[in-house]
This record gives sequence, structure tokens and C-alpha cells, in this order.
Amino acid sequence: MDRIDRTILKTLAQDARAPVNRIAEAAGLSQSACTRRIQSLEASGRIAGYGARLGHKKLGFHVTALVDITLSTQVEEDLARFERAVAEIDGVVECALISGAHDYRLKIVAKDLDDYERLHREHLGRLPGVTTISSSFVLRSVPTRTEADALFGA
Repeated sequence: MDRIDRTILKTLAQDARAPVNRIAEAAGLSQSACTRRIQSLEASGRIAGYGARLGHKKLGFHVTALVDITLSTQVEEDLARFERAVAEIDGVVECALISGAHDYRLKIVAKDLDDYERLHREHLGRLPGVTTISSSFVLRSVPTRTEADALFGA
């Protein structure tokens, strides 16, 4: 990873649809050299994929919940069973195995509190091995830097 790779990553993190000529210009490369660098970053896994950042509220999802879950065991098979079940729940946008008092933290988007209550009743409460569920609701999301800026500086 050098300065050129970091410039390419930061440019793509800001706008994944940026044309190669704009990325090449920012990095001080020819288009063909820039294309090879991007392909190398993709092949190495440094670029894991591309995607759109969705406007949850504009799409009708007005509630974001952070849900801490504790399981009855931390046996690998039980963790895997829990993770497979969580992957099937619409609305779960992140699932992280965490350290501390709880085992997992989920980030869930829902249309409203009634929709979240339905998800809790129909899905979260039925997850395998769950002993406690603690939900917190996001009141405001604070804009932060892009992932690339956080990793490599502004």
C-alpha cells in the first residue's frame, strides 16, 4: 500500500461510481495504470466490494435499533447456529460478535416502532440460545468521515 493506492481507495470510498479517468487524475496515473491498480486492490481483497449507501428514511425505514444479545453458551456450534438464524432476518443490517457483557450487537432498521416490535416478537425472541435482548434506539446519526479517511487520514 502506497500513497497512490490510498488515493485510489479514498476516491472510490467517496464515490464508487467515479470514472477511472477521474481516479487516475487524482492519483497521478494513466487510465490503464489506474485500472491495473484498482484490479490489484480488488484481487487482494483491499477492495471488498462496491455498493450504494441507502437513504433509510427516504425508503421508509425511520427506526434504527442497536440490539445487544446474550447467549446461553459460547460453544462454536451455537454461535454458528445463531449467526445463520440472524442472517435470515430482514432488517438486520449488521451483526457483530463482541467482547464485554453481551455476545452480539445487531443493527436493525425498521419502518417504525410497531415494525420493530414485530421483528422483536417474530424473530429476535425466537433466536436460538438467546437469554437476554437489550435494545437501544438511535436518536440521531452523526455524520463521520468515510471509511478510507478514518483508516488513512483526511
